[in-house]
Amino acid sequence: MANPLCIQLINPNTSLAMTEVMAQTARSVAARDTQILAVCPEEGAPSIEGHFDEAIATLGVLQQIKAGRDAGVDGHIIACFGDPGLLAARELARAPVVGIAEAAMHLATLLATRFSIVTTLPRTLTIARHLLHQYGFERHCAALHAIDLPVLSLEDGSGLAQQKVREQCIAAKKSDGSGAIVLGCGGMADLAQELTLELNIPVIDGVSAAVKMIESLAALRLTTSKHGDLDYPLEKPLSGRFAGLNLREHYV
Repeated sequence: MANPLCIQLINPNTSLAMTEVMAQTARSVAARDTQILAVCPEEGAPSIEGHFDEAIATLGVLQQIKAGRDAGVDGHIIACFGDPGLLAARELARAPVVGIAEAAMHLATLLATRFSIVTTLPRTLTIARHLLHQYGFERHCAALHAIDLPVLSLEDGSGLAQQKVREQCIAAKKSDGSGAIVLGCGGMADLAQELTLELNIPVIDGVSAAVKMIESLAALRLTTSKHGDLDYPLEKPLSGRFAGLNLREHYV
């Protein structure tokens, strides 16, 4: 009998509460034998809401990728909608690495010809547009919407952020002509199934999408190509706080 899969879920911010929300969602959709190892960095930004935050978060992501690699996990999820450090992580990892924005956008194109994105702060809309262009989905996205509340409002217990997500999703369905909606924050992961039932269109959370994609890749025995730019990083002596990322023993 094959060993159960272990998928490392990396929350790039330092919020333990948000890590747990995403972990619960991941476990709810994972196959019975799939294990979800949910982690976040001990230092860094408490939320990721801009280019600066993403730059800080990238080191923590790579440290967690290295730890997951050393532990022998079967896949890694970068659970922030900006997909910070995704390509660098794919260089470092042996197992597949999936970002939740890329996963959600891919899945949306399988379910509808056009999708909308609902995210948190307006300033992050530009990051989402950059990702749409990078991933080749800009023609599939009808519109982007922001609830104009910070990421951490999703865990303040008031329910205001969740209500605004709901309102924006309803408005997007009415105004955009989209057949699906992508939730543009990992902290919204637990809202997707309820909104799908209420709106009667697919509302896609990238955490769930990424879990099922990694399970599919594992079933097909596929992982990131190491031919070309995603080959392991060139061997060189990293120093200081980066020394722990050295992979010298693995270059063969």
